[in-house]
Amino acid sequence: MVHPAHLRVASLLAASLLFGFAASRPVLGDPVQATPAKAQEKAQNKTPAATCDREQFHVIIDVGHSAEVPGALSARGVGEYTFNLSLAQAIEQKLRQAGFVKTTLLVTPGKAIAGLISRVNYASHNPADLFLAIHHDAVPDRFLEKWTYEGKPHNYCDRFKGHSIFVSRYNPDYKASLQFARLLGLQLKAAGMQYTPHYVEKFMGQRQRELVDPEAGVYRFDNLVVLMSTSMPAVLFEAGSIINRDEELVMASHEHQELVAGAVTTAVENFCQAQGPRKPQHQIARRQQNASANASTPPFLFPFNFGVGEQHH
Repeated sequence: MVHPAHLRVASLLAASLLFGFAASRPVLGDPVQATPAKAQEKAQNKTPAATCDREQFHVIIDVGHSAEVPGALSARGVGEYTFNLSLAQAIEQKLRQAGFVKTTLLVTPGKAIAGLISRVNYASHNPADLFLAIHHDAVPDRFLEKWTYEGKPHNYCDRFKGHSIFVSRYNPDYKASLQFARLLGLQLKAAGMQYTPHYVEKFMGQRQRELVDPEAGVYRFDNLVVLMSTSMPAVLFEAGSIINRDEELVMASHEHQELVAGAVTTAVENFCQAQGPRKPQHQIARRQQNASANASTPPFLFPFNFGVGEQHH
């Protein structure tokens, strides 16, 4: 899970957010011209052409946190990073099996701020078609209770369960971010999973979020750096609550990870079909749009969320 903090590091991040973009992917040549009669016959028998080039469609799977800063602890004392890495690897494997061979598993070692800057810089200098951050959820400290597992004291909270999906309206392609988030939420729903509704409640305080898609379970999290500062559609996926004792066991199971990975893969397939791989001119347009968005972003860049300290939301 991700966490809020008030820090004076704006100048450091500003330097890291001067994005450069790699150029280009191959563009197919012009189609062969047909005679009017043949063209009419072809049009009558034509099925809708697939726009998804899986071999060129690039997905970055960002593993939340690091071995050094493992994020939230589960009800049995396991670091969130362990869950994030395991699920991200399952998703990467499933995507590659489906033909998305450019899928990148982004593992960022080190401390929180350095890791955050590395994530954003990598995504910015390796233009992709989608950025998906993988996390697992916990709860604010005031909801925690005590229990003993294997002779050791641990915290837990069985009050909340379920996944959640976040987007930022400050992302340079908010519309596409929301589109993928909705596709993902609907696939998870079709697989029998439910999102957690408690982020809309007033008792969440500063962690309260606006639910922008009640059907798919998509929330707005505008000032989350990995969502607002990446140069591509970006979504953060909290796969479930590992502070919930029952859900922790579900999150750790191979069967559930495969189910989630399948839902993510189908969502990526549908998103790719709708978007297609970005052309060089699209990358340039995104770069210009991103520069404009950064210039017009409200001055309250902080507090931002990066993964240390008190538990998120």
